[in-house]
Amino acid sequence: MPVAQQRWASSTLQNDESWIVYTSDDFPEDNSATERLERLGSSAQLDTASWTEHSVPSSRDSGGRSAGVPVFIMLPLDSITMSNTISRPRAFRASLTALKSAGVEGVMMDVWWGIVEREGPGRYDWSAYKELVSLVKEAGLKVQAVMSFHQCGGNVGDHCMIPLPPWVHEAIDKNNDVVYTDRAGRRNREYLSLGCDNLPVLQGRTPIQAYSDFMRSFRDAFSEDLGSVITEIQVGMGPAGELRYPSYPEGNGMWQFPGIGEFQCYDKYMLSSLRAAAEANGKPNWGLGGPHDSGYYKQWPQETGFFHEFGNWNSQYGHFFLQWYSEMLIQHGDRVLSSASSIFRGTNTSISGKVAGIHWHYGTKSHPPELTAGYYNTIFRDGYIPLARMFARHGAVLNFTCIEMKDAEQPWYALCSPEGLLRQVAHAAHVAGTRVSGENALPRFDEGAFNQIVWKSRLQFDGFSHEAPMSSFTFLRMNECLFRPDNWRNFVMFVRHMREGRTFAPWDERHRHSHAQLHATGSLTQAAAALMLQ
Repeated sequence: MPVAQQRWASSTLQNDESWIVYTSDDFPEDNSATERLERLGSSAQLDTASWTEHSVPSSRDSGGRSAGVPVFIMLPLDSITMSNTISRPRAFRASLTALKSAGVEGVMMDVWWGIVEREGPGRYDWSAYKELVSLVKEAGLKVQAVMSFHQCGGNVGDHCMIPLPPWVHEAIDKNNDVVYTDRAGRRNREYLSLGCDNLPVLQGRTPIQAYSDFMRSFRDAFSEDLGSVITEIQVGMGPAGELRYPSYPEGNGMWQFPGIGEFQCYDKYMLSSLRAAAEANGKPNWGLGGPHDSGYYKQWPQETGFFHEFGNWNSQYGHFFLQWYSEMLIQHGDRVLSSASSIFRGTNTSISGKVAGIHWHYGTKSHPPELTAGYYNTIFRDGYIPLARMFARHGAVLNFTCIEMKDAEQPWYALCSPEGLLRQVAHAAHVAGTRVSGENALPRFDEGAFNQIVWKSRLQFDGFSHEAPMSSFTFLRMNECLFRPDNWRNFVMFVRHMREGRTFAPWDERHRHSHAQLHATGSLTQAAAALMLQ
């Protein structure tokens, strides 16, 4: 067992049996863990009455609509293995039962393109995902299904590697211009370049056709659960499932916070589009490539000619390039969401997409990390209103991250403003008339982060307010740390307050309301934590 886990286990209170923490040493094999769960079974069943009695009521406004924010939780990235089986099914059962008792609405699961369509084009294997959805359904929870058309690995929090399907990699090997490329010619295999969206580069199919066929097969395979168990389809539109360019890849140490990132427009398809746009603008020389003085991944704005305060980002050329670069991204999102909304129309599921929370250097005039990611947002231009309007055209929820962050917690030198960015994105959604949902960017279990989420989820800001709070909040992520006693206690209270639409109260008050609920889940969280360590 890792040293950190040993220290945690040894520091756990032992005088209350309902909170004794069992580590992986207590369960040397899966069978042992299963036996432990079976021994817990009778008490867990008796505790169900306590869960019902102390369950969190749904808060409703005068119109009968939910005034609270339902909380979902992300499943582990490797919930389904590369061999298309459920990873740690016993841990899932215990975890899902505990989550249900805490008042969680449901779970978010990544549906990996690289797993389902691994065997060949059009050969879909949904067996493991059907089993997983069945487990969630048995627990009485809902599912947010993410159509994950990207690679897992190389981004913040990616602890496993799930590549694109082998036959897609074969296409990349034959024509490496189908993936994003930086100025130095480095190829990024996380996600296919939007430059080839409508070109038959995948054995006669276009990427948009491949994404559409995948979603259509998912719809048909899960038709009985759509709208009842599966209530949301989040469509991946870029690296990490976000609508952006892979401008700040962490793999191989290429980028590190708070670097400005690099433009990703150097595959032949993107360059062809840029060339055509420049010629149409009467400036053919502008179509030879991106800005020559935009710097490198790890640099700071003031170290570049393009991004510094008086740089070329605010020149005629800068406006042309940044408009083209961002519009290409919006058009990509438009194509993917158009397909998704058409495929899932009539299934009683909502459609959503994710926008990245790029909050560093937000305090500069040029906002370089946002620009390289494809968001044309500067001190003089709101880059999120065009994005939000595109989402609104398809009735898609705009999912935004970094909800837990406070400006005061960020390093001063990086000029971060996650709170200012959230306000701007929420305002853009308000103007466009689209709903907002949220996620936390980093796993945190402290009361300060939870209180910030509850507060910001109301979408009440100086100068404007949304008519309703966030449509949902998805917590990052279900793992062993969640089920540690202190973390679990805070999480249960957080879920309660999200549903009731109120901020954190002192522990004494919370303890009176939820003591029985916490005790009821104690044994299950212990078992879940132990099983997830295996």
